[in-house]
Amino acid sequence: MTALIDYGMGNLGSVEKALRRVGLDPTVTSRPADVEAARAIVLPGVGACGDCMSNLRALQLIDPIKEAIAAGKPYLGICLGLQILFTESEESGTVPCLDLIPGRVVRFTHDLKVPQIGWNRIWQRAETPLLDGVEDGSYVYFVHSYHVVPEDESVIATTTEYGYEFVSSIAGGTMFATQFHPEKSQTVGLQILGNFRKRADQCS
Repeated sequence: MTALIDYGMGNLGSVEKALRRVGLDPTVTSRPADVEAARAIVLPGVGACGDCMSNLRALQLIDPIKEAIAAGKPYLGICLGLQILFTESEESGTVPCLDLIPGRVVRFTHDLKVPQIGWNRIWQRAETPLLDGVEDGSYVYFVHSYHVVPEDESVIATTTEYGYEFVSSIAGGTMFATQFHPEKSQTVGLQILGNFRKRADQCS
C-alpha cells in the first residue's frame, strides 16, 4: 500500500490520478496507522509550511512520517512535501520543520514575479534512479514563492533558473522530493512517478 497523505492542503485528486496512471494503488489517508503500514509514502501540498506542520501535528502524523523515512521506506515529497523535510522555513517568521535535511526554506529574493507559476527547466546535478529517462533540461510545472537551501549540496538532484539558480529537487537515501509538480508535468512528470513506483516495488 502506498500512503498518499491527506493533511488538508493541496489537490490530492490530481496526484492520486497520476499515481494510478503509473501503476500505483495509493490510499488517501490521514491515519497514522496507515502511514506506519505503508510500503511507500507520498506527501504533496501547496501553501504555507506553518499550516502544513500544524496540520500534520494535529493529525499525529509527524512521528510516523519520520519513522517511515528512517526505516528506509520510499518517500516522495511534492512542493510542501519537499520544504518540510528541512530544518526550518522563514515563511511567517521562523517555522520549525521536520529537520531531516539540514537547511532552510527561503523566499525568492529577486525582481521577477513571485510566485513562480508555470513551466521551467530542471538541470541534473546528481544521478538518481528517480530521474531515469528524464532528459537534462526537461520542462516541469512550478507554483511556489519559496525554495530550499540545503547545507549539504550532495542532496541536490536538480536545479532551476528563476532570477538565480535554486534547488528544484533533492535525493537522499530513499527520499526524493521536488519543488515542481510531477502530477502536472505531463510526460516528464509521469516518468518520474513511474520511477518512484519502481523504487517502491524494489523496497516492498
